[in-house]
Amino acid sequence: MSKTILLTGATDGIGKLTASILAAKGHKLLIHGRNPDKLKAAAAQIGGDTESYVADLSRMGDVEAMATQILERHDHLDVLINNAGVFKTSRPITADGLDVRFVVNTLAPYVLTRRLLGLIPKTGRIVNLSSAAQAGVNTEAMAGNIKLNDMNAYAQSKLAITVWSQELAKELKGGPVVVAVNPGSLLASKMVKEGFGVAGNDLRIGADILCKAALDDLFADASGKYFDNDSGRFAPPHPSANNAAHNKAIMKAMDQVIATLS
Repeated sequence: MSKTILLTGATDGIGKLTASILAAKGHKLLIHGRNPDKLKAAAAQIGGDTESYVADLSRMGDVEAMATQILERHDHLDVLINNAGVFKTSRPITADGLDVRFVVNTLAPYVLTRRLLGLIPKTGRIVNLSSAAQAGVNTEAMAGNIKLNDMNAYAQSKLAITVWSQELAKELKGGPVVVAVNPGSLLASKMVKEGFGVAGNDLRIGADILCKAALDDLFADASGKYFDNDSGRFAPPHPSANNAAHNKAIMKAMDQVIATLS
């Protein structure tokens, strides 16, 4: 049965390949990108039944506008894959004074997910891109009061999305499934090439696991879990994610920061 799937960050890398695989299987793809020209080109390459949405996820106004457009055009969404992310960038601080890694990798997908929850049935899935790079979250850094280097900002933002995946899963008992996935380390994405200066491993490794997370029975009862594709199994995330006080502080900080951007 064809499903309607929203995938952010679909103009290159894992996102575009995942969208291409899913479109080839007959699913309807809502694809997102920041650059209109790249998004148009990606849509042509992905093919199938594809719908495009332009938004800069470092701007919460863009996130809200994209959510509104989707809500106006659709009455259901089977799968949301929050794939878009940023590691190294020449502009690490947003106009709001926040680290762009926290905004794009953690806050934007949370806001988008919250806005679209009403479209996602209990049998649906929310797949969040995590990473093997994870570190305990400094909420002062999330709030823009402390500056971090690229790796620390990225690792903290990825643990934060893993934590809010866990917390949202607790809230949404009975579905939809909310799962965090490390698609694989050092895959041949633009992010890896620019961030680490290496060619990287086969992108198909990451795309295949995202397709499984979206559709496969393996993930049907995986809500609140973290899948580590480096080991090929559900595994514990960074130990900080087991600290209830740490997680509560992250969720509180997220809500406070988002409130200043609304």
